[in-house]
Amino acid sequence: MTAARALKQPLMLPKTLRGVNIEFKADRPITEEELMEFCAENDHLRIEQDKNGKLIIMPPVDLEGGTREGIAYAYLSTWWLNYQKGRILSPSTGFKLPDTSTRASDGSWVSDERLDNLQPEDWKRFPRLAPDFVIEVRSNSDRIGKLKKKMTDTWIANGVRLAWLIDPLQEKAWIYREDGTEAAFIGFDHVLSGEGVCPGLELDLRKMRI
Repeated sequence: MTAARALKQPLMLPKTLRGVNIEFKADRPITEEELMEFCAENDHLRIEQDKNGKLIIMPPVDLEGGTREGIAYAYLSTWWLNYQKGRILSPSTGFKLPDTSTRASDGSWVSDERLDNLQPEDWKRFPRLAPDFVIEVRSNSDRIGKLKKKMTDTWIANGVRLAWLIDPLQEKAWIYREDGTEAAFIGFDHVLSGEGVCPGLELDLRKMRI
């Protein structure tokens, strides 16, 4: 077993993740400061925490997954360079959501209106807001059922206005909206739209084929 040094009472991680996601709850509550330290000490992993305090630890993605995530984020970055409003956030950004969970996506955008509500100290910790838009790209270690639940029960439920879920393994994609409506796409011969939330943002799903 490898001990994570970030917590006062060290939290024990499995010896190896071997390409799978690990979920477990610590034997005591973890403060936000401890979680930030824990993430810093284990920066080779992606670490989130759900609203019940359960830690979700994900290994680095493989070459396929990293390529696809990079393509999706490149579309978002290119759009923002032209749009120049709000801020795009990288996949390593954690958000402290209204339900107390700390979650991250494969790319996100936050409007100026939501950023204006932040306190100065929020810029040096997990921001206490939900992004307006998020992208999630399924990797080989992800279960699609859990990702779909994350889209509805975490992102949309906490105030995300628009969310894309892309599943390259089955060539499917979904758009989730703040009003609860969804759109599903079967096959990658489609283009996802940022609709009214991210006007002008489009992602050609054919580019996700590698």
